[in-house]
Amino acid sequence: MNWLHRRVCQSNHWRRRLSANLLPWALQGVELGADVLEIGPGPGVTTELLRKRTCRLTTLELEEATVEALQRRFRNVGVRVVLGDGAAMPFADGSFSSVVAFTMLHHLPTAELQDRLFSEAWCVLCPSGVFAGFDGVGSLLFQVVHLGDTYTPIDPDALGRRLCAVGFAEVAVERSHGRFRFRAKRAFPA
Repeated sequence: MNWLHRRVCQSNHWRRRLSANLLPWALQGVELGADVLEIGPGPGVTTELLRKRTCRLTTLELEEATVEALQRRFRNVGVRVVLGDGAAMPFADGSFSSVVAFTMLHHLPTAELQDRLFSEAWCVLCPSGVFAGFDGVGSLLFQVVHLGDTYTPIDPDALGRRLCAVGFAEVAVERSHGRFRFRAKRAFPA
């Protein structure tokens, strides 16, 4: 992340917005279950809010320095922080009751890697587990905040089809105020 993006993601304004609006909206009607995986927690603002909603929370973060900072921050509060790639997750199939991704999907450099992350999320979910989250709709402002960063916006109109292609069912994608939320379930085996 560039300097501006880091500042925004660690700001009190962003924390309040996540707490009061974005996270409740993204998780409205979603049953997380007892064992949640958060992909790409960044500085851990969403992690702080999520840990109060579940029994066990695991975060998967790609950047080593961020992992070390998260491990220090969440050392004694029951959050497991793992270094790893969302497109090649180091977890067994069926490990989690839910998988969440908040404003991070656009940080994967290609649509192919995004699709691999969707496939990995499907694999690590238990049957009937839910994959949910939100991200920003591509825009000039969103692009400016990401100058010098990886920025591959997701087309919300194509996301449902992409999630179904890797095996998800009950897929829902909804736009609101420059953002979209999504949710999808790993169906029971036939």
